[in-house]
Amino acid sequence: MAAGLREAFGVDAELISGGGGIFDVKVDGDLVYSKHQTGEFPDEAGLIGELAEARHAAG
Repeated sequence: MAAGLREAFGVDAELISGGGGIFDVKVDGDLVYSKHQTGEFPDEAGLIGELAEARHAAG
């Protein structure tokens, strides 16, 4: 997933170790996806699409 984010947005993802199977995706400190809340690991293509839409909407 980190490679997909790098390719799509030219950014390096930061992995912060946690516990309990939690997988969160944050952009500038804002939570954009939480495996803990959804119960599912995110689909890479879907997540990249959502991030691209949010980035476009933010201007």
